[in-house]
Amino acid sequence: MPSKSMTPALLLLLVMALLCGAAFGQQESTPPPPTIPHQRPVPEDEARVRMEKEMAKRANKERFEQLKRDTDNLLKLSTELKEYVDKANENTLSLDVIKKAEQIEKLAHSVKEKMKGE
Repeated sequence: MPSKSMTPALLLLLVMALLCGAAFGQQESTPPPPTIPHQRPVPEDEARVRMEKEMAKRANKERFEQLKRDTDNLLKLSTELKEYVDKANENTLSLDVIKKAEQIEKLAHSVKEKMKGE
C-alpha cells in the first residue's frame, strides 16, 4: 500500500498525464489549417502582362519624344514672338504677334498635360 505522501504526487502525475493525453489527442484530431496551393500565372497571362508593360514603355518613350519636339517648337515660337515684338513699336502690334502668342499658349498647355501623363 502506498504511503499517504505519495498519493498526492501520484494523483498529480495522473492528472498531468490525462491532460497531456487530452491535449495530444485534440491536436491529432484537429485537421491542419487549409493551405492554398500557389498558382502559377497562366502563360497567356504572363504574355499579356509582358505585352502591356512593353506597350506602356513604348507609349512613355513616344510621349517623351513628343515632349522634346514640343519644347523645341516652344523655343522656336518664343524666339519668333520676341523678334516680332522687337520689330514693332509702341503704337503697332501686328496680328502675327497675337497669333504667335496663341500658338505658344496652346502648345504650352499641351506640354503641361503631357508632363502630367494625361
